Amino acid sequence: MSMHLGLLIVFGFFALGDFLGVFTKAKLSSVFVALMLFLILFVTGVLPPELIEIAGLRDISRMSLAFLVFNMGSTVNLSQMRREWKVVLMALFSMMIAVGSVFLVSPIIGRAEAIVSIPIINGGLAATQIMTGAAMDKGFATAAALGTVIFAVQKFVGTIPASRVGLSEANNLVNEYREKKVSGALEREYEEEVKAANGNGAKVPFYKKHSKYYTTYMTLGIAALVLYFCDLIAKQTGISISIWSLLAGMSLNQLGLIPSGILDSGKSSGLFMVGSFASLIPSLARISVNDLAQMAFQTVVIFAVVIVAIFAIMYFLPTWKLVGSRNLAIGIAMSQLLGFPATFLIVNEVATAVSQTPEEKEYVVKKLTPAFVVSGFVSVTTISILIAGVFASFL
Repeated sequence: MSMHLGLLIVFGFFALGDFLGVFTKAKLSSVFVALMLFLILFVTGVLPPELIEIAGLRDISRMSLAFLVFNMGSTVNLSQMRREWKVVLMALFSMMIAVGSVFLVSPIIGRAEAIVSIPIINGGLAATQIMTGAAMDKGFATAAALGTVIFAVQKFVGTIPASRVGLSEANNLVNEYREKKVSGALEREYEEEVKAANGNGAKVPFYKKHSKYYTTYMTLGIAALVLYFCDLIAKQTGISISIWSLLAGMSLNQLGLIPSGILDSGKSSGLFMVGSFASLIPSLARISVNDLAQMAFQTVVIFAVVIVAIFAIMYFLPTWKLVGSRNLAIGIAMSQLLGFPATFLIVNEVATAVSQTPEEKEYVVKKLTPAFVVSGFVSVTTISILIAGVFASFL
């Protein structure tokens, strides 16, 4: 197999996944399609286990994680998290529920498998790359493969309950909007928002003043410089570079020195996304036919215990009162399985389904977006990476 054929297969599978994801309006996960294709063709022997190396993506996959985490850190809006502190607390609490429930079934699924799965349940691509890489390095090939499968199917598992509770909450919000409109409360809310916006004269950040200098090579240079120092600190402290990369991205963006999504601004994030996905694929090549039944059982057990625990604690216990709604509490908890943009797509979908006017839709989106999107950033973009950096050392 030539390098270009290998690249065609890798990019082609992800392109097919993207096409089906768009065609089905995100009902079919593009990541699931691509990773399941790789899994099936590896198990059946159609694709060679060294596909990523043949395609020339091995070195890119090795360098991509720190860049991707740094980029994700730069997207975290600490000011918004402070405003939505109740959502942040609920998101953290829901992550603790997931951690505890997976540990509870570790005697059934295996210790290594539980340790690998926990940060992935809490997070997304970056956490998956950290945990599968650590598992492969320590010789836990099956645990690494299970982590990749968990990542591939978690959006399927999370979308259904998140959509259901989101729809219920959206119906409540539409009724609330109509009542406020009749009572005149909407006008008072709008006037207060205008006053608050006029009173916040935000300082123009450094990167906006000098935006013309933030070119592709400049953003890559900044990222490389920061990650060089993160690597030095990681070696001195023994704390994962992913943790330092995340903190560096958050801090520099908060100081106004780099834009949100710095690599997106430099039009280079796509390369590192490819590398990150490429790093997951080799774990699937280690699976045999005999492993499939066991992995399917482990996957069902993990998601079943997480979903049951979340519903039991969020719905039947008074913990939901922190955010004022059972539906909202469960939606926040499910966001750790989804992340952005899936959380925003669900908000837009349920708002469209229940609203009869553009004004009603706008009201629902405005009320639901902070809860769903902020909780996704707390879990998937931020805390899961910290958890993965710690849990990787437990293997």
